[in-house]
Amino acid sequence: MFGTFFRIVQSSKIAFQLAYRSSPILTLLISILTVLNGLFPSTLVWIGKIIIDSILISEISSENWIELLKSETAIYVYLEGIITIIFFGSQKFYFLCTTLLRIKLGQEVNERILSKAITLELSQFENSETYDQMTQARSEASSKPLSMVNRFFTIAQSSITIISFFGLLVKLSPVASIILVIAAIPTFIAETRFSNHSFRLFRWKAKETREQVYLETLMAREDNAKEILLFNLGKEFLNRYKHNFLKIYSEDKKLTIKKSVVSFFLGLISQFAFYGSYVWIVSLALQKKITLGEMTMYLVIFRQGQTTFANALSAFGGIYEDHLYIENLMEFLTLPIVKKIGTYKNIKNKSGIIFDQVSFLYPGSTKDSLTDVSFELKAGEKLAIVGENGSGKTTLIKLLTRLYTPSSGSIYLDGVNLSDWEEETLKERFGVIFQNFVQYQFIVGDNIGMGNVKQVQSEQQWISAAKLGMAHDFVTRLDLGYQTRLGKWFKDGRELSGGQWQKIALSRAFMRTKADILILDEPTSAIDAEAEMKVFEHFREHTMGKTVILISHRFSTVRMADKILVLEQGKKTEWGDHETLLSKKGKYEKLFRLQQAGYQ
Repeated sequence: MFGTFFRIVQSSKIAFQLAYRSSPILTLLISILTVLNGLFPSTLVWIGKIIIDSILISEISSENWIELLKSETAIYVYLEGIITIIFFGSQKFYFLCTTLLRIKLGQEVNERILSKAITLELSQFENSETYDQMTQARSEASSKPLSMVNRFFTIAQSSITIISFFGLLVKLSPVASIILVIAAIPTFIAETRFSNHSFRLFRWKAKETREQVYLETLMAREDNAKEILLFNLGKEFLNRYKHNFLKIYSEDKKLTIKKSVVSFFLGLISQFAFYGSYVWIVSLALQKKITLGEMTMYLVIFRQGQTTFANALSAFGGIYEDHLYIENLMEFLTLPIVKKIGTYKNIKNKSGIIFDQVSFLYPGSTKDSLTDVSFELKAGEKLAIVGENGSGKTTLIKLLTRLYTPSSGSIYLDGVNLSDWEEETLKERFGVIFQNFVQYQFIVGDNIGMGNVKQVQSEQQWISAAKLGMAHDFVTRLDLGYQTRLGKWFKDGRELSGGQWQKIALSRAFMRTKADILILDEPTSAIDAEAEMKVFEHFREHTMGKTVILISHRFSTVRMADKILVLEQGKKTEWGDHETLLSKKGKYEKLFRLQQAGYQ
């Protein structure tokens, strides 16, 4: 119990820190308004009591309007009106401040989530549990910190109101104060009982909710429309969407109905307590033990006090639920990140790349994707990697670029272990185009410029890279040239062909002018064979002196490499140049002959 309390206190501290950092002024204003709004109800109730009692003892004739307007009763009515207006304005100002704080705090938390996301390892992105954590954090945590802060302010405001009510109730009976507290407890029990269930349901729904979003994306994105229309997949996906929703809804429905039923019966206890107090207070007024004004005041106190106390206790229950959400947020924000502590930066002595018995096992998998792969590629040489789908080609590239860390074995760049290289220096040495490269919905220039964030706005560099990537000619034919927005997500976007997109991606790789190692993973799969030959002849001409690693299924380009690595089920089976591998009559020769026959 104390452990839970301590964790709630920690979560509350985090929530207030986030709120204060997002806007110190708004947080301070809300605190002040909380105190004021807590005092207003009891003040108005007390003035109302005075007004009623003063009317009963007043001897002023109703026909004497001047005396009525100047009477003590009228002065209290004026005072009540002024305080009511101030109270109304204070509540509206409080709402304004909390709305603005919600916006700023939501941005603060989302920035933290995204800042964490960009530091994650690729393997963490590919881990479903980590992805679910991030989905949960993004979907709810941006609002939950403010919810927790608001609940604390609600408790503070309610506490001030209740304490002031108690001060007025003591004159009637100390027992009445106790009844006021007890009457609100059943509602509190109902709220807290279901807080943990609600959160557990939320965590359970993470996978299903993510699948809902994915199905929405499939049916609403233009890049999926062709296949969905052609294969008539719309109804299938919509049915899955409906089925998934019903699965989520059924659990929500069970919890909501159960919570409503329990809350109703527990709430009846509170109602009986109020009406019991109501009868008692009226009887005291009939016995002339209290005045009519006091009777009215006590009845209002009981009604408002019960509601206020119930709100405070409900806020306590909600704080527990918010705490669970914030714990989930902090779980994500504190995910361990592998620190890349390498410091080596010397890029003058270039000797090449060495893989020394490198193996890699994906988390959760039972079979290595790469097993004891060893080879040496000298600086400036061209390497082609050949193998069937799933043979480990792309995994090897991800290990070389340090997106993954080998499960065993070592990778050396220029004689230095890859893990010992300083991260930024290492990244600058690679120019990469992956098979599933990103098609940014930006202008052409930004699409190319993303290859080098230090020169992302350099138009001169865009043009230079585009010429090397053979994209310059078709880009200049676009209406706005390098200022043309690509894709169809935004107004006036221009869609490109698959081959044009690949040339844009190739140009992006050339943005890295300092890169001496160029990696192309199926870079021309959307280009016809003749155009591909032109691309590679151009590419070979403009990469003299650079190390090039190429993954391709077309042997017309593979044969241009100095060395060829053949992978089968994650293992190195052949190594050598084109002629050497043909003479070995192995897997490479078989694949080459099959493809050669297809062109005859």
